[in-house]
Amino acid sequence: MKKIIITMLAATLLWQAYAAESTWLTDLPKAEAQAKAEGKIVLMDFTGSDWCGWCIKFKKEVLDTPEFQAYAAKNVVLVEVDYPNKKEQSDDLKKANAALKDHYDVQGFPTLVVLDKNGKEIGRQVGYAEGGPKAFIAKLEGYQK
Repeated sequence: MKKIIITMLAATLLWQAYAAESTWLTDLPKAEAQAKAEGKIVLMDFTGSDWCGWCIKFKKEVLDTPEFQAYAAKNVVLVEVDYPNKKEQSDDLKKANAALKDHYDVQGFPTLVVLDKNGKEIGRQVGYAEGGPKAFIAKLEGYQK
């Protein structure tokens, strides 16, 4: 019985990790269309996913937590705008990310930009912020008022 419970728990944790990874889009126009259709906000995470220590820390402490993932599933369309050093990206994605960085005047990583369902910027966080998922969710809620 213990083995079954442990196996089920491990499978659940792996599924949650997979689900967390699978919810991030890389195509802003597609994300904006989804947000408009579902009445959600868009959260763009400008990140250096494989080299930026503060980006990695914020992702681990906030974005990948079950609490934030549950909130995001109901309220947010997630977009990763990544500038990795080692991870492979298509030339089209690199070009699109560079255009987004210029358009939103991103000067450093992490930068999180929040858009309303119509694509208008309603909030921004530059750099790492303490407080975990609860504080970040409260910040997102505040942007919508």
